[in-house]
Amino acid sequence: MARRQGATEQQLTALQAGAYDDMEPAWGSAFEFADVLTPTPGHVPDATFEHLAAHWNPAQIVEIVSVICLFNYFNRFALALAIPITR
Repeated sequence: MARRQGATEQQLTALQAGAYDDMEPAWGSAFEFADVLTPTPGHVPDATFEHLAAHWNPAQIVEIVSVICLFNYFNRFALALAIPITR
């Protein structure tokens, strides 16, 4: 999906490696937040939230967190039912 939206192989490799330093800081903070939120039941350190809030307004933060949580739900649902990946 990211490729269809114009992501480069370099960007995808950086995402996979969790290397956000070369990204625009706002987007790096959003991806970092997703990395921290995803394996937890919603616990995000204050410093991670503050880094996100330095780049996004409250409405944008709600949207970012909503998207992260929704995709975590989709992934967990699909994994639990062993739904095969389609391309």
